Amino acid sequence: MRLATWNVNSIRTRVDRVVAFLERSGTDVLAMQETKCKDEQFPMEAFEAAGYQVAHHGLSQWNGVAVASRVGISDVEIGFPGMPTWGDPAAAESRALGATCDGVRVWSLYIPNGRTLEDPHYQYKLQWMGALRDAAGAWLSDDPDAQIALVGDWNIAPLDSDVWDMGAFEGATHVSEPERAAFRSLEDVGYTEVTRTHAPEQYTYWDYQRLRFPKNEGMRIDFVQASPELAAHVVGAQIDRNERKGKGASDHVPVIVDLG
Repeated sequence: MRLATWNVNSIRTRVDRVVAFLERSGTDVLAMQETKCKDEQFPMEAFEAAGYQVAHHGLSQWNGVAVASRVGISDVEIGFPGMPTWGDPAAAESRALGATCDGVRVWSLYIPNGRTLEDPHYQYKLQWMGALRDAAGAWLSDDPDAQIALVGDWNIAPLDSDVWDMGAFEGATHVSEPERAAFRSLEDVGYTEVTRTHAPEQYTYWDYQRLRFPKNEGMRIDFVQASPELAAHVVGAQIDRNERKGKGASDHVPVIVDLG
């Protein structure tokens, strides 16, 4: 199986590009984030014409997560147990969707940004990550042999080398130690990030402003955290930097994992 994750930054704007990527790359399962549309607005027909089934969760023009699969899709679950909400009154956000594709439980995740270290969203982000760790750990406790992929836009750069200049991020989110500790905590409950070994020293995101992409001033914030059984089947990974080129590109690129 070829599994990919991609923050598409508006699926309606980029549907042709996403479908072309699926067909060109031979991807079997694609997890998408920031689809930025309601369920009834998702361009299902284009995916179905290409041979993919889609599960999507979107509530507004913000956030939105989806899984597209040409190897079957079942047991769709919106949100994970204990997932925090945001707002007053508290409201759900479309940030997590799980689906089983040919025996692999794929979770498309769009972790909250955090905004600034002083913003309430920062604590929300840490709480969200803590709840994800607890839920993901419980899944493995229930079934140690489960093949689980936690994939998506984590909005965390775990290493200094995951940003072009640590000096530019002094006092900012994405690189703070509590965020990095939250990311590492998934290792404590049994998961392994499986892309870095095969695709080291690469970025997955470049801001649209200040010529960040031509200058290669990027960040690595899109990852695949795999359960032990799934990690054992990973035979390769790559980051498709070319998808950041040209007109109509998302500010993120696909991260691809091959399972043998």
